[in-house]
Amino acid sequence: MRSPLRLLLSVPLAFLIVPPARAAELPKVTKVELQPLAAQVQRVADALDFVGSPLPAADKDALHKAAADSDQSRAIEAIQSVLDKHCLAGVRIGKNNELDIEPGPARAELAEQGWRVFLIKVENAAGLSNVELRPSSPNALPMYRGSSGRPDPKVVSVGEVAHRFLDLMMFNTQPLIRHLSGLELEYRVLQIYCRDSGRKEAQLAFGLWRDTDKARPLATSNPLAIAIDSLPAVLVSLRVVDADGRPTTGSLVFRDQRGRVYPSQSRRLAPDFGFHPQVYRHYGETVALQPGQYTVTYTRGPEYQTLQRTIIVPAAATHTETFELKRWIHPAAKGWYSGDHHVHAAGCAHYESPTEGVTPEDMMRHVLGEDLDVGCCLSWGPCWYHQKRYFEGKTNALSTADHLLRYDVEVSGFPSSHCGHICLLRLREQDYPGTKLIEDWPSWDLPIFRWAAWSASRIAAGGSTSAAPANCRISPCRPWTASAPTNTWWTSHITCAISSPRWIRRRSGS
Repeated sequence: MRSPLRLLLSVPLAFLIVPPARAAELPKVTKVELQPLAAQVQRVADALDFVGSPLPAADKDALHKAAADSDQSRAIEAIQSVLDKHCLAGVRIGKNNELDIEPGPARAELAEQGWRVFLIKVENAAGLSNVELRPSSPNALPMYRGSSGRPDPKVVSVGEVAHRFLDLMMFNTQPLIRHLSGLELEYRVLQIYCRDSGRKEAQLAFGLWRDTDKARPLATSNPLAIAIDSLPAVLVSLRVVDADGRPTTGSLVFRDQRGRVYPSQSRRLAPDFGFHPQVYRHYGETVALQPGQYTVTYTRGPEYQTLQRTIIVPAAATHTETFELKRWIHPAAKGWYSGDHHVHAAGCAHYESPTEGVTPEDMMRHVLGEDLDVGCCLSWGPCWYHQKRYFEGKTNALSTADHLLRYDVEVSGFPSSHCGHICLLRLREQDYPGTKLIEDWPSWDLPIFRWAAWSASRIAAGGSTSAAPANCRISPCRPWTASAPTNTWWTSHITCAISSPRWIRRRSGS
């Protein structure tokens, strides 16, 4: 499980924010050796080719000529004249490791749902090496906070989401290296993703980090305010067609030529989740993509083939693509029905901010996109008090004749959790009799089993399940040990379906 992401309401700034950046020339560096500078600059040019943002041919020719110039001073100035115009900012590392930032000549032209590449000029007067230059911005803070496991988490305002529209990433792999070289002048490659379109103001800062201290940077710069223009994406309409020719919902993964996933996982909120690469789209729904070539992997759960093809998104306002799904097996045609009886309503990879987990609408999209005949969404410890509001004691109203969604309970995060995690399916009531808080539940599992067993008999008789006798016998419970031996059942999940096992509606209507 990934580490919980921390969502911050605000970022207190104890320093002055630089006014919005305007195009400006960066100071020229004169005290640097030509040969190592030319070598580093060539690697930067190669890196720009690799990320799909090559320098113009005239700029490449000028760099080659400068590298071969016998006049070192003239060559160093020529290199900077070529590359500085592509710099979004310049960073200067002072003798005492102080870090300053200033705007560069390059305009901050970004793209909705796309990446753009810029250079950062680094003047390293301190000669620091073995440190990493990292970008930061309050506009690139995490979109959500992962589950803390609390049943009543403190939720951060959803209004903060609108301010977090950027992703920042330094390109530090081959042919470049992650650490600064210690050379008095070098250039770094900064990649910026923008979720939104239009004019915005963003803040950009940098920090120096050592591998030996991952908790705090060696130095940080003041933030630089930058006015950006983000070009709108192409709205791609997706015609997802089932194996029988009918419109349906499918699972799709969009990757560009560098393997980057769209929409960016770090900028997603429901109904698109950041903890898996796919998005689920019904026939006629859309995804926003910049013009270019993409590889699309599409399927609809394990009963379908996983197919892949390349699409070209043109420079247009809208575009349409059709994806025809193919089955490799159809168990329901022979009376077998697929399902997932253990879907967490919140917690694990879900988030508790800016909302407490996800909604039934989001869950139903996943049920349809994976072609589950039955999806059992279990409220448990994390976000319990919020998620329990979705319990209906019956099949969820969003269900279709072929795809059922139902909310029930996993007894995990409760006082009895040390005895095993019980999955209680098809409940009529979700609270153990006489309880209002999680802490009120029994501290061991036997009373819960007795209540579940008694509830099953009362359901069959059409009676109430609000109270259970203490001496009720356990009968309809079936233990399931996912990974532990049967004699250590208390460490495993126990599934207890308190009704007849034929609770799935048949496609034939029987």
